[in-house]
Amino acid sequence: MTTHSITGKTILIAGGAKNLGGQIARDLAKQGAKTIVIHHHNHTSAAAAQATAQAVELAGAKAFVFQADLTQTGAMADLFAKTMQAAGSLDIAINTIGKVLKKPIADTTDAEFDAMFAINTKVAFQFIREAGQHLSNNGKLLSIVTSLLGAYTPFYSTYAGAKAAVEHFTRAASKELGARGISVNAIGPGPMDTPFFYGQEEPEAVAYHKTAAALSGFSHTGLTDVEDIVPHVRFMVSDGWWMTGQTILVNGGYTTK
Repeated sequence: MTTHSITGKTILIAGGAKNLGGQIARDLAKQGAKTIVIHHHNHTSAAAAQATAQAVELAGAKAFVFQADLTQTGAMADLFAKTMQAAGSLDIAINTIGKVLKKPIADTTDAEFDAMFAINTKVAFQFIREAGQHLSNNGKLLSIVTSLLGAYTPFYSTYAGAKAAVEHFTRAASKELGARGISVNAIGPGPMDTPFFYGQEEPEAVAYHKTAAALSGFSHTGLTDVEDIVPHVRFMVSDGWWMTGQTILVNGGYTTK
C-alpha cells in the first residue's frame, strides 16, 4: 500500500528561509520528514535560512541550505541537481516564491512587468518542470499563489496576472504527472501578516484588508496568519494527495471563486 505520510520524506522548499516557507520547513520537520532542502535568494536571507535549518535539525530532520537567484538561466536546474546530490531523492517539492507589485497599469513599466513575470511565472513554471523530472513516483508538488485570483480589484494586475498562469500550469502538470501518482496543486493565501504584505500597502489599505475576510474577527491580526496556511500545506502534501490539479484559496473568506 502506498503511504502518503510525511515521515521519512525528502522535501525541497523554494523560498524556505523565512515567513511561510520557513514555517512550512519547521512544521514538516516536526511531522517526521527525513530531509528538508531550504532554498533562499541571496545574502539578505542567509541568516534566516540558517536559523530555519537549525530548527529543522532540532526537530530531527537533516537540513541542507542552497542559495540561488532562480531567475538566472540554469539556476533552477542547478538547485534540483544539488538537491538530488545532497539528498539522493525527492518526494515533496513546494514553491513559495513570489513578488508583489501594487501599481496602476498605466504606471507600470516594462521593467517592472518583466520582473513580475520572471519571478511569479517563469520561476514557477521552471520549478514545476524540474520537480516533474525529479520527484519520485507518488510525490507531491505544491505552488503558493494568491487569493487575488478570486478578486475583482485594481492595482494588482501584474501580481495576480503572473500568478494566474500558475493555476493553468498546475492543471496541466497534474494531468501529465498523474500516471506516476504525483499530485500537483496550488494554494492561494489571503493577505498574510508578513513583511511581504506590508511593504506594498498604505495604512488605509491595511485597515481594509484586516476587516475584509468573513473570518477576520477570529484572527489576531485580521489577516491570514502563516499558521493558518501551514496545516493546509501539510495536508496537501500528505493525506490530501487525492486532490490534484486544484487551486485552493485559503483566506478566511477574503475572496472566493
